[in-house]
Amino acid sequence: MTVDGGYADIFGPQVPRTGDEGQTATFALASAAYRDSPVEEIKKADNEWHQSAVSPGRKWGTIFRPNLGEAFAGAVVGRMLGSGRKPLIQSFGTEPQVVVEHCLAANNIRRDRDNKLIVVIVLCGLLFLPGFLVWLLVFTARTQIDRRDDKRASALGTTLLVAMGALAVVALLKMPFTGFWALYARACVVAPVLGWFWARQICERTARDLRGRWDSLLSGSSVGAKVPEAVPTSQRDTAAEQMRQSLGKLSAEQQSNSVFYAGPKGILGMGTRWGSWQLAEDLVPADPGREIHPFRSWDVVRSIHDQLRMLERGPLNTGGFPKPSIRHWIVTPIGEGAKAVSRPEGTDVDAYQVKSHAIQDICNKQQFGAGDRHYLGVQWTLWDGQLIITMMITVTVLHSTLRIEVTGHALGPVNSLFTTKPEAPTREVAKQFKPWENRTIKLPLVNTNEVVRLAVRAPLTWYPPLLNWLGGSIGLPEPFGLRHAWADQPWRHRFMADDALRAATPVLRVVHSAAIKVLEDNGVNTEKFGARSAFLSTAVQDVSPRKADVYDA
Repeated sequence: MTVDGGYADIFGPQVPRTGDEGQTATFALASAAYRDSPVEEIKKADNEWHQSAVSPGRKWGTIFRPNLGEAFAGAVVGRMLGSGRKPLIQSFGTEPQVVVEHCLAANNIRRDRDNKLIVVIVLCGLLFLPGFLVWLLVFTARTQIDRRDDKRASALGTTLLVAMGALAVVALLKMPFTGFWALYARACVVAPVLGWFWARQICERTARDLRGRWDSLLSGSSVGAKVPEAVPTSQRDTAAEQMRQSLGKLSAEQQSNSVFYAGPKGILGMGTRWGSWQLAEDLVPADPGREIHPFRSWDVVRSIHDQLRMLERGPLNTGGFPKPSIRHWIVTPIGEGAKAVSRPEGTDVDAYQVKSHAIQDICNKQQFGAGDRHYLGVQWTLWDGQLIITMMITVTVLHSTLRIEVTGHALGPVNSLFTTKPEAPTREVAKQFKPWENRTIKLPLVNTNEVVRLAVRAPLTWYPPLLNWLGGSIGLPEPFGLRHAWADQPWRHRFMADDALRAATPVLRVVHSAAIKVLEDNGVNTEKFGARSAFLSTAVQDVSPRKADVYDA
């Protein structure tokens, strides 16, 4: 991958390796594109800070309503690749481009199915429109009745369908007129039924394909997302080139070193702040007869950065820390209820990256009042991407007081909705000769109502705005980022909580020792700093998570 014109340049879609076990969170989110469950289930994945919205569409347009996979794939592609889209929040521990590619692949599979269904609709529906409309009216009424919880209402829907079938048989046997119109009337009765059987075979094959991909993503033997529309085949293939650039822009934004602090929501993408430890003492010369050697905040931060790189090493061969990601972050404050963010722009930004000299200026100068702030972050991606631990360090000097603040942020696993595997539809029925016992029978993947819904939606899929207006859509939580939008708290998982809490002590001690070393080298009396550091080192051993950003004032 190279960088050209500010964006990552990719040649064709990037496909994850088969069996890549470090992509659990990525594949869990990608699996939503292939699901066929009700669209309302997305609400189960909402967390305390981010809620999805399900637009119900028209009251009379329930037959056009999408399922979860259709709505999710369309919403994610539109939000992450759409022209003029708003900035995105980074998805730490996941690869958003892989998720988007699977959404595109799912859309392609459904589009191929819909193209076949359109042929069925034309041959067996539009050419025999009177019969098609009557059958469609019956199925629509049955669908409305089946949505009710009353069992008698469900039986009424089945009775209505049976009665329509009986009338169709009578019409076939005794037609009130003869000649061409008699043949056409009989065809109007039979052709839609034959079209339904044809459409059912098409829908069954597609459902098996989608469910197979869903299961493979969650089983670890992942299937690649085929996105041919992202690979230009000629110099005139402008649509593919735009798609390629959009995917490259998405990857570049994912690597941005600019993040946003949304009050009690914490740093978007990194999770809420669960702990904070501050070392603040006066800068006093070690030798009363001499002055302190001049130094800046950046000198302390650079020393801390160098020492944090040694975290993966230890005196004992006991495993310990994996290699962390250590980066300088520019943090922009936004309101708790903000629905959009704005990334830094100008000559100091290149491909969403704030340049090094600008980072140093912010670190040394923007420590009080308005403006962005600098943080040094050390981040671990654990549990196959399900747990993101981030320790953020900031150094400020106001008058003669040096303050070193270490804060802990944790982002938990993606909601269990995304990790559930597909289950074949079944039903319990009484045994024929032992009515007091039940047996389980398998049902078709696509039932009668679903075939009709897919067939009716197929012609409108070429114009999604109208389809969304009729049947509804998903409204993604803003500011949107794939990972933090549907993340749970890690504190309900014992080992995840332990990992987050255990990371605080060694990081705090490394930060303090590195900072004190810089102070000693520059002639600062470190006695009070050492005493305060020892106190914090004792206190952090009894650490417990709390809502550090919810001030009780």
